[in-house]
Amino acid sequence: MDTVATSLLERPREVERLVAGQPTRDGAGVKLERVLTQPLQRRLDPFLMLDHFSSDNPDDYGAGFPEHPHRGFETVTYMLLGRIRHRDSAGHEGLVSDGGVQWMTAGRGVIHSEMPEQRDGRMAGFQLWLNLPARDKMRAPGYLDVQGPQVPQFERDGVTVRVIAGESHGVAGAVQRAVTEPLYLDLHLPPGARFEQPLAATHNAFVYVYEGALRFDTGCQVLTGRLAILANTPGSDGVRLTAGDVPTRALLIAGQPLNEPIAQYGPFVMNTEAELVQAVRDFQAGRLA
Repeated sequence: MDTVATSLLERPREVERLVAGQPTRDGAGVKLERVLTQPLQRRLDPFLMLDHFSSDNPDDYGAGFPEHPHRGFETVTYMLLGRIRHRDSAGHEGLVSDGGVQWMTAGRGVIHSEMPEQRDGRMAGFQLWLNLPARDKMRAPGYLDVQGPQVPQFERDGVTVRVIAGESHGVAGAVQRAVTEPLYLDLHLPPGARFEQPLAATHNAFVYVYEGALRFDTGCQVLTGRLAILANTPGSDGVRLTAGDVPTRALLIAGQPLNEPIAQYGPFVMNTEAELVQAVRDFQAGRLA
């Protein structure tokens, strides 16, 4: 399967650079790879962070993420395998498992927990942080969970595409956002398969390979555990991906940059240092939702 039936693109994007994830622990000791780190926030605006967790050892994930605060952005938890329960101080609660998505809008402030509901087996998935525009940072908190079977998906040229956010080939994703316009695709490619996705030239975009390997037309290879930042070439119209000799799974994520100041202190992401100070004070005073 070396060709697509009809090419949609005239100027596909190239890879600007490759990034390796950084092993770390977060929450109450959950082992993970931090793939999109704080130094990349300006380059990959509006995305603030991407974590990848995957282990069949309960000691790596069992303690989960007990109660902690957030303000000013959205968290998107995508479960590949396993079960995790969300609870927050705004009264929201949800349990998602294999293939499900938890989309939380922290807004003006929320305290939440994300706890595994399994004591053995593999737990695998991702958490993406998506920034909110300044005008929405103090909006009311919100929460949505989408169970695995409800995540829209389709097949094109042998590639299975799960559409978590945005739109792909006429299929609308589970979530839409008007300002940042996030596209979040989970791609399952058989060996040698190709996939093309139109992208606005103004959108920042990256690909993260979590199984197998991808190659670009320029010959660049992206191996398992690598994030490929896509160049913002003027006049580019999308991305073309080709799997290597093994089945490959990858995330394709893109969005409209906010081009606003980013001020972060741990779980708070605002636009100014003064707003961060206020966020900490509100948390200490019990004024988060």
